[in-house]
Amino acid sequence: MERTTMKTWAEEDRPREKLATKGRNALTNTELLAILLGSGNKKQTAVDLAGQILQSCDNDLGVLTKLSLSSLTKFNGVGQAKALTLLASFELGRRRKAAEERKVMKISGPDSAYELLRPYFEDLSHEEFYALYLNRANGVKAIEQISIGGMSGTVADGKVIFRRALELEASGIILAHNHPSGNLKASEQDVRLTKNLTEFGRLVDIQVLDHLIITDNGYLSVL
Repeated sequence: MERTTMKTWAEEDRPREKLATKGRNALTNTELLAILLGSGNKKQTAVDLAGQILQSCDNDLGVLTKLSLSSLTKFNGVGQAKALTLLASFELGRRRKAAEERKVMKISGPDSAYELLRPYFEDLSHEEFYALYLNRANGVKAIEQISIGGMSGTVADGKVIFRRALELEASGIILAHNHPSGNLKASEQDVRLTKNLTEFGRLVDIQVLDHLIITDNGYLSVL
């Protein structure tokens, strides 16, 4: 049996035309994803394929945006170009959220630091390390990615962290890295690194104010 193509659908039911005529809020998640896919495969329309992908994620957008390039290309009809388009759209969404969080540019404590940094770690399946640089009034001067690691760790080079702090003339630093496993417990390495960087900060008069371990479910302050 030959599949029905979207060209045979009523114009108002086609995702692109529906978006143009009725606006973004009129579309389902499946229809929005179908627009990004652009086309399906020999047996499925773009909407069918989008539905299959979402169903594999239990219709959870949080799970969807964590899919890797290799996971996406396992679906029939999703080649590397389509998968990269999806990954780019997911990243734009995260960056928009991060930009909105940065509008609150003054850090009053670990809670506000966590809210600002959280979008940078969302949907990651590997560890990353960031430094949040502050002025004397605890205003944010910059957020810098220090390193990218694997599932179980990443290396934070103190020389990189403090060189950037000196360039920015920062007075304080908040360190942060994620635990993709969701484990909110500091390892011996986390504690030792925090101690070493805090001591080095005293030598150059740049205070390490905190070190946050971030997961999808919350954070832990190491200091």
